[in-house]
Amino acid sequence: MYGNPTFDCNGAEIRAHCRQLATVVTIKGRLDDLNTDRATRYTRRFILAEKPFVLDLSGLTSISHEAISLLFTVDDVCAAAGVEWSLVASRSVEQVLRECDIEFTAAGSVPEALNHFADAMVARRQLLPLLTKTA
Repeated sequence: MYGNPTFDCNGAEIRAHCRQLATVVTIKGRLDDLNTDRATRYTRRFILAEKPFVLDLSGLTSISHEAISLLFTVDDVCAAAGVEWSLVASRSVEQVLRECDIEFTAAGSVPEALNHFADAMVARRQLLPLLTKTA
């Protein structure tokens, strides 16, 4: 298969896109106790040093409480790699996060998350000349 194939994970479909501003991993369908470990292993492969990461769960129709472990793994791996990440959540994900009293940095959509990373990049570039000037 050519292009960007979808990884079938027993009820969850996962697709990764490496974009200029960030790597975007999209998971659609359902995440439950049976597929979370496999989805987590597959997802963490796409967290790259120096490349912001977006986890798009806007297409998830259901998620178990145990599947929230995927978000903690993404958070830990991104922190270890020194990269910023953002979550795009579906209503079912938002509901489970509220029930568990858990918060992650979130965006309303993938374009919103990418715009945030673009703004941060512009701000760093504007700061760079100030850091290199000598007195």
